[in-house]
Amino acid sequence: MAPEQKGNNSNRIPINFLDQEQEDDTNGLSDEPMTPPAEDDQMIDEPLAADIFVDEDEAVVTDGSTPDGAAAAGGPEVAELVATRAELKRLEGEVKDLKDALARRQADFENYRKRMERERGETYNRVVADIAAKLLPVLDNLKRALETEASVEASESDEFRHFLSGVDLIHKQLNGVLDALGVKPVLAEGEHFNPHLHEAVVTEPTDDYEPDTVIQEIVRGYRLGDKLIRPSLVKVAVKK
Repeated sequence: MAPEQKGNNSNRIPINFLDQEQEDDTNGLSDEPMTPPAEDDQMIDEPLAADIFVDEDEAVVTDGSTPDGAAAAGGPEVAELVATRAELKRLEGEVKDLKDALARRQADFENYRKRMERERGETYNRVVADIAAKLLPVLDNLKRALETEASVEASESDEFRHFLSGVDLIHKQLNGVLDALGVKPVLAEGEHFNPHLHEAVVTEPTDDYEPDTVIQEIVRGYRLGDKLIRPSLVKVAVKK
């Protein structure tokens, strides 16, 4: 048997499987029918989960769903940004309201300050006018005393003349006090008669002066600013 088997080796055909596979690859042909690929191995044209694009600004996928990573990272940040903007808008409104309230308070304070200054000035003028009105008769008497000095100076003694000099000094000091308080005399002699400042007690027909001209001041008038304390008693020229 052994010699026969050995002698039959010439009838065997060797098969090179590697060469056959290479040939199939090269020629792209095979004697065996093509077996369709399994369903799991088929190529799917639908996009994979990794191929879904994400909007960087909104952290939302193009098909309307939110990826788990964006929801975990972008969602709280976006919510915090929206809340921060809302809080900023609210604070801006409060700041505007506070500025408006401050402007109103400043205007009210300015009006209050001006009103207080006006009332204080009016009170000051009223008090000074009352004091001046009480001192003016004293000033008038001192002036009358000084007017008699010229007629009696020659016949009186030196002591009396010194006394009249003291009266003149008091008269000047009192005039200085009233002037410091803002009390000014009303101009009368030579002025046109003003019924708001002058009181005509005597009229004199004359051609030497224009009609309604004050030709003599009998009692001096005084004023404090625009407030008349006492009108001047005057003599007024009238047409003959």
